[in-house]
This record gives sequence, C-alpha cells and structure tokens, in this order.
Amino acid sequence: MIHAAYIHIPFCHHICHYCDFNKVLMNRQPVEEYLASLETEMKITLQEYKSNKLQSIFVGGGTPTALNEKQLEFLVTAIQRNLPYDQTTEYTFEANPGDLSIEKLKILKDAGVNRLSFGVQSFNDDLLKAIGRSHRAADVYQSIESAQAIGFKNISIDLIYSLPGQTVEDFKATLKTALGFGLVHYSGYSLIIEPKTVFYNLMNRGKLRLPGEEAEAEMYEVLMEQMELHGLNQYEISNFALQGYESRHNLTYWKNEEYFGFGAGAHSYVGGRRRSNFGPLKKYMEPIKNGELPVLDDHEVTLPEKMEEEMFLGLRKTDGVGIRHFTDKFGYNPSELFRKELSDLTARKLIEIHNGRIMLTKNGRLLGNEVFQSFLGVSNH
Repeated sequence: MIHAAYIHIPFCHHICHYCDFNKVLMNRQPVEEYLASLETEMKITLQEYKSNKLQSIFVGGGTPTALNEKQLEFLVTAIQRNLPYDQTTEYTFEANPGDLSIEKLKILKDAGVNRLSFGVQSFNDDLLKAIGRSHRAADVYQSIESAQAIGFKNISIDLIYSLPGQTVEDFKATLKTALGFGLVHYSGYSLIIEPKTVFYNLMNRGKLRLPGEEAEAEMYEVLMEQMELHGLNQYEISNFALQGYESRHNLTYWKNEEYFGFGAGAHSYVGGRRRSNFGPLKKYMEPIKNGELPVLDDHEVTLPEKMEEEMFLGLRKTDGVGIRHFTDKFGYNPSELFRKELSDLTARKLIEIHNGRIMLTKNGRLLGNEVFQSFLGVSNH
C-alpha cells in the first residue's frame, strides 16, 4: 500500500541561478490547463493503484505558492477530491517567502495543509540577490509571522551554504537568525552546481568564486553543532527537527518506500517500478487528454537495485540501516552481502555497526557521497 504522494507545481515568478528543477516562468503559461491535467493524472493513477490513506502529501516545485488564490483553491480542491487523507496526514506546501498572502494562507489552512516549508536559503540580502532569489530577509519575518498568526505550527526553513562569496562567519550569522525563530524543523544543504544553470555557465567561464571544500566542511560542522545546541535532532544528513517533527514525507524516500509522483517531471515509485513523467508542459498534458499516464521512463527495479538503494538511501538517516529489517525485507543479510564494502568503510572510520544498525560516523556524514557510491553495482544476487 502506498502512503505518500508528491505533487509538482513547475511554475516560478523568477528562476534562481542555481536551480535545475523542472520549472517554467509563470508568465503566459497554461496554468489552469496544467492543474486540470494534474487532477486527471491523480484520478487515473488512483484507479490503478489503491491507497486507503496517505501518511504524507508534499506539494513542491517550482513554487506552489506562485499560484494565485483562484488557482491555489482549484489545486487544493483537486487534491481533496482525489487523494485519501485526513487531519493526521502530514500535508506540506513548499513556499517562497513573500509569496503567501493572508488569503493564500487561509486557503491552505482550510484545505488541511498543516506544514509549510520556506525556501529561505540565506538571511544576507546581498547573497540572496547574488544567487537570484526574489525575496529578502524582511519577507521571511513577515511570512513566518503571518503563517503563525493563521495557526501554522509545523514550519520548516531551508538554508543553503557554500554559496558564492559566502564566508563561515556569514553562514554563522544566517544560522543565528534562522534559529532565533525557534522553529520545529530546519534543512541545510551545500550548494551543488548543476548543469544548465546560470552558476554552471559562470563556473565554466571562471567567474564563480566558491568558498572551497575546507570552508564548506566547516560550515557543515557549524550547522550540526548549532542545531544540536538548540535541541534539534539530526535525523538525516541535511535535516534537523524537534522530536516528533521529522518530515514523514522525506523519510518515505530514505526508507526506500513507494510513493506517488504527480505532475510534469515528477518521479514515482509504485508497484516495484520507478517512473518519471514528461517534463515539458505540452508533452506532459498531451497523453492525459487521451486518458493515458504521461510516463517518459518506466523501470522495473531489480532485487540487486532495491538492496543497493536500501543502503545508500537508508544511510542518509542518522539511525542508518537496520540489519534485521534489511534481512526481513530482502532475504539477505547486508553484513554478508556488502561484507567487503562495510569492512573498507569501517576501516576508514566512515561507518560504524552498532546495536544491529549500520550508520555513518560523523566523518562519514562529511563524506556521504563517497560512502553511498561504494554500494552502487555491487550486489550480485
């Protein structure tokens, strides 16, 4: 049974310099037609795959809050009509600071949305401008204040570190401001330069001044220390929460569980198959008009792939991978299946095996990608 759904809204008022997600500028786009297609996709999918009740719904983008009030109302009504959820479901909307009017906040609250995730990135206005963000620090204060006034308690903010021109001191200042809100959840990601972005082109021309690996590692260590000092538990490499406020939706991915993915460019994992939808809006909407799912790629996940995914996704969680859980799920003991990899990583002090669990060490968190790659293409059963 599938317990999670991701819904993709690809529209933005403004494209950031580091962004490579499937997104389009809002101007002159067929927004209403897209939302109608999205509802049809939900309908077709739920006829094929049953779900009694979703544990989590996550509406991401793009910028879902770039929709106007009427469009937002249509979207949440379409979700209500087609997806099974109740007040116990974690229902998240990604939001851009400054995008949420009181009217929009009320529409979300009335529809049962109970979690907001703000893409803040930094509290330094010069940096925000340099990375192409449309909001400023003052917008964050106003948006969080308004959301809390409407009754939202479960609020998360995303931060990015290792930004061009950013210093460790600057990141410390951003962290201090962020933690001053006393929120229940924070995410902190290092900047990754993706192809086809403004930053990628600048980097290739030698015009992007990045902090460097040492400064990046120091920023990550400061992030972990400060979160711990403020009573926030690091439950995953980049995510920190008060007890009970861990993101159920993100845990679905890291626990390697199945989920629905709706919208242009969305990914799903259903019936043992990983699928991705067409990204361009026209290509996404065309098959839906004919009552077909807009699937670009459909891959049946083999047992070896499932076991590798269980390792490199599960190791992102602070509590790692349970040996018994893995053995029950797949019929193979990971300690034997990945004996050589585990032995090498233990010797390098990147992982530890403790109380029947395989976990990253603190040093392993700093070199996470190196650890994850060591499990790719190694299980031959």
